[in-house]
Amino acid sequence: MGRGKLRIYLGAAPGVGKTYAMLSEGHRRVERGTDLVVGFVEHHGRRRTQVMMHGLEEVPRREVEYRESAFSEMDVDAVLARRPAVALVDELAHTNVPGCRNEKRWQDVEELLRAGIDVVSTVNIQHLESLGDVVESITGVRQRETVPDEVVRRADQIELVDMSPQALRRRMAHGNIYAPDKVDAALSNYFRPGNLTALRELALLWTADRVDEYLQQYRDEHSIRSTWQARERIVVGLTGGPEGRTLIRRAARMAAKGSGSEILAVYIARSDGLTSASPKELAVQRTLVEDLGGTFHHVIGEDIPGALLEFARGVNATQIVLGSSRRKTWQYMFGPGVGATVARESGPDLDVHIVTHDEVAKGRGLPVARGARLGRSRLIAGWVVGVAGPALLTLLLTATGATLASEAGPGFANEVLLFLFLNVLAALLGGMVPALASAAVGSLLLNYYFTPPTHTLTIADPENIVAIAIFVAVAVCVASVVDLAARRTHQAARLRAESEILSFLAGSVLRGETSLEALLERVRETFAMDSVALLERESDVAPWTCAGSVGGHGGTPPPERPEDAEVDMPVGDHMALALSGRVLPAEDRRVLAAFAAQAAVVLDRQRLAQEAGQARELAEGNRIRTALLAAVSHDLRTPLAAIKAAVSSLRADDVAWSAEDEAELLEGIESGADRLDHLVGNLLDISRLQTGTVTPLIREIDLDEVVPMALVGVPEADVALDIPEELPMVAVDPGLLERAVANIVENAVKYSPPDRPVLVSASALGDRVELRVADGGPGVPDSGKDRIFEPFQRYGDAPRGAGVGLGLAVARGFAEAMGGRLTAEDTPGGGMTMVLTLRVARDRPPAVPGLPVQVGSTSGTTEQKGRPAR
Repeated sequence: MGRGKLRIYLGAAPGVGKTYAMLSEGHRRVERGTDLVVGFVEHHGRRRTQVMMHGLEEVPRREVEYRESAFSEMDVDAVLARRPAVALVDELAHTNVPGCRNEKRWQDVEELLRAGIDVVSTVNIQHLESLGDVVESITGVRQRETVPDEVVRRADQIELVDMSPQALRRRMAHGNIYAPDKVDAALSNYFRPGNLTALRELALLWTADRVDEYLQQYRDEHSIRSTWQARERIVVGLTGGPEGRTLIRRAARMAAKGSGSEILAVYIARSDGLTSASPKELAVQRTLVEDLGGTFHHVIGEDIPGALLEFARGVNATQIVLGSSRRKTWQYMFGPGVGATVARESGPDLDVHIVTHDEVAKGRGLPVARGARLGRSRLIAGWVVGVAGPALLTLLLTATGATLASEAGPGFANEVLLFLFLNVLAALLGGMVPALASAAVGSLLLNYYFTPPTHTLTIADPENIVAIAIFVAVAVCVASVVDLAARRTHQAARLRAESEILSFLAGSVLRGETSLEALLERVRETFAMDSVALLERESDVAPWTCAGSVGGHGGTPPPERPEDAEVDMPVGDHMALALSGRVLPAEDRRVLAAFAAQAAVVLDRQRLAQEAGQARELAEGNRIRTALLAAVSHDLRTPLAAIKAAVSSLRADDVAWSAEDEAELLEGIESGADRLDHLVGNLLDISRLQTGTVTPLIREIDLDEVVPMALVGVPEADVALDIPEELPMVAVDPGLLERAVANIVENAVKYSPPDRPVLVSASALGDRVELRVADGGPGVPDSGKDRIFEPFQRYGDAPRGAGVGLGLAVARGFAEAMGGRLTAEDTPGGGMTMVLTLRVARDRPPAVPGLPVQVGSTSGTTEQKGRPAR
């Protein structure tokens, strides 16, 4: 039995029409004679969706009892027993009610697929697990019901259901998605134009990446190496020279002309360690590429044009941007250059752009890589000229009868000069060893073929002996001079590269810019290693621990001990920089030692930064303690003075107090004691928050059980309460919530006019409940909204007797300790509204269904049935 196929309608946001599209597909398949059933579709009272379900066979749902409530879920066993060809299953990210055979609906779908049943399903982009943090940062709503990305990626077909934010908001306003009483809250919160636009972009980008995966998979399966220009990808070939910045900016302008274009900057380095490029310049170009939205790639390859073309075809690039050659005219004798080679071998599927710049024809001016001072091609050419050249010259001369005895020949002196020319050419191309080999081969050939007696290795004429000896001596001298020049050039190149690396390291130390991971990546790229790790231990017998590491593209894990690495560079007694990939020559260890020392400095700087942060926290604690002393010295004395005065008056023997006077004095004592208790409570609370000793005891509770208790000390006429009974339960610490609400309400009553009571209301929005406390006071400008939550801050002209400025700070601290948040907004018509956001208790639905638990549940419907959402 084969596995069934999965088709997913991916929505950019709730309400775009995923379920409608799925049902339309179901009708099309039924009309074609396909055996199709509805496994689970929730229409949520939407008329058009409900109409689309007519004519489709629906498998009866399974009723599940949970916490004295009944829920209906998809009956997987019934669908498997029915064995249709296709099943429609809505809301792939839905969490099943406890008691079902699977925790998630996508697991139910997996069972159907394994049974050979094709499934058509729906999901919203915000429910993909990898995008949870991104969606939360955009919308402020944490999507608790998610589906693994891999489940969606494995789908055989993914179809994006999209709609413009304006059209979706109109659909919402017309009541086509949520009930009319929920529309205003949804439009002003989750369904804001900015939120919808961002979610739409996420959906488009994710779908585009999935399409790229399909395309790459197809190309790999069919061994397609040519470029398919489905999407503009521009590869910028960098040499590490100063012209790289010009190329990157030119590529960015080209990419800006087409939507969705990508920039990939690539530097091809040889595998011999220290690169010929300027590390400082490459760092600048890497930053520039990333600032322009592109990516930087470091590739190892001996054949620069071949590696560049292989990389471009591997990423399905459509264009390559290269700079005009910096070589001078005479340098073209060594080859056509990278640009010309890439343009010649790119084929018709890759466009190659050669960009002019200020460095054209000014000479390369770049160090030559070590280990191959004259280049591999020149070494090969030197051996060919030095060994094969004399043999070919001998064949040519003997074929034309050019021997010492023949008058038609050029003469022995000229023959020696011809062999010497080949020797000098071999030295120029290949250096010492090919030149010595050429001298040996040439002297033997001259002796055997051109000095009498011929065809023997004896020499009769002493002049010929002298000539051959001079020939060998000149050949050795020329080879030595060429090799010495190559050595000096290589040393100068290495010193230049090392000086630039050390300059870069010194600059990074002064600027404090390089992170440990970035520095280790720089080490890996500079020495062409597979992985690098900075290891440390507390003592000689303690185990090694990794302070930071980077791995190569080959997946090589970083070494865990210096003994496991090919190269290790000690840094002090208990730290070492370990590299795996190849063994470095001794001459590279000087630069590696500088990198190791810099890595230790960066690690120390990071730890010092952490200690500085802790010191700042201590300094903040000292500031709080100083403020506490100031508060104690003034604000706490006021109620104490009032209490003492009242008690002293009551105890006075020389005054006869009436019953009314005694009652008034006792009321003052009680009021002062209450105020003192409130101030001391806030001081203790802020102290606990500052020291991190607040440990909330989270449990599920109804909001209408806590809020009335928090309003006990507030006159009833000053507050209007609107807490719906059908709100879901919240996961909070009741004691902390009561203190937080009391502080918020007392602060609002303090600033609200007497004729305008403070409104305390609550509503469910997604997986959260918002408690809003709105006053009609003077309000707070946007610049002061954050400052009012700081300890000992009293906004505006609040009198000294109005408190020590801790109420809102304590309220926000308690809210965050419970996993919620407290923010300030402007009240329509004037004033300020405090919004206390709390988490809905998991798996505890309200008595009356509302909005879905998380807006954008795969079809904008409930993911845990009966729980309201925004």
